[in-house]
Amino acid sequence: MKILNLYAGIGGNRKNWDSVRNDLEITAIENVPEIAKIYQDFFPKDKVIIVDAHQYLLEHFKEFDFIWSSPPCPTHSRFNLLSNVQEGKSVKYPDMTLWQEIIYLKYWCKTKWVVENVISYYEPFLQPVESGSHYFWTNFYLNPLPNEKRGIRGGDQEFRKLKTGLNLDKYNLTKHLKIKILNNCVEPETGLHIFLEANREYKTLL
Repeated sequence: MKILNLYAGIGGNRKNWDSVRNDLEITAIENVPEIAKIYQDFFPKDKVIIVDAHQYLLEHFKEFDFIWSSPPCPTHSRFNLLSNVQEGKSVKYPDMTLWQEIIYLKYWCKTKWVVENVISYYEPFLQPVESGSHYFWTNFYLNPLPNEKRGIRGGDQEFRKLKTGLNLDKYNLTKHLKIKILNNCVEPETGLHIFLEANREYKTLL
């Protein structure tokens, strides 16, 4: 099964996929070299490419059986809007990469795909499924998970380490960057649930 994991970060979403299938060929796209290196350390069998994920999707989407995309989320988030208002920062336009990819995949991609993002401060004009404190757009049925505390607002690094099972202690990164990376992770349980929903016939293998 060939999988494209876009905006891969350190791989929270794909952490538990190997528990479901042992035939995965995963290509991870991450454009920050330091983060791509951590992903490769965690998942040495995956192919990691340091390029722009948005352009890579456009050029290679037909090569894969399943596509996961997590486009940049800060300009969509309720937390970002609140902090901008409280701190008097200028508010940015929402990054339309998210909507471009959803529309493109919906009309052109024949294999299963999912686009993940934060719960936005505005009403989405393409209806998502809200699951596990995220928004998801898919071309397959998705049974939602309940929302729960993610531990990101207070920058709780230890809580996020426990939630994701991903430890950055050995990496020479600032505390702020470690928290940011962990906050951007999709919880492995959520990632596994989405993967199972896309591959329903494999649930009995767990």
